[in-house]
Amino acid sequence: MTDAQRREFHDALDARRREVLARQGRLDESLSDAREARSGGQADDEHDPEGPTMAATWSQLTGLHDELDVELTEVDHALARIEAGTYGVCQNCGKPIGVARLRARPYAELCIDCAKALEAH
Repeated sequence: MTDAQRREFHDALDARRREVLARQGRLDESLSDAREARSGGQADDEHDPEGPTMAATWSQLTGLHDELDVELTEVDHALARIEAGTYGVCQNCGKPIGVARLRARPYAELCIDCAKALEAH
């Protein structure tokens, strides 16, 4: 991997990190609003057949937040690998991860062959 490609991935990962943090902030606000609604006497709106219940909304928001936590961890690990000089190297077999794969999934830890083998099991 060239230095220019490494910078490209670092910049893309850094931008993705900022985006994830911004989305988490918006979700935190939504979770706070839902928490207030739950504790403010609107314990649930099951009587509204056309709208989602508070429990469903809460579950959806916390699920999205958890997914963003996982993605943020993956991005942070990829940025750490860039700093360590191991970015773009498969953590299973030690071979280079293809640039096309990294462009599609910049926080990939495995080359495509190892990822396919892992999925097959």
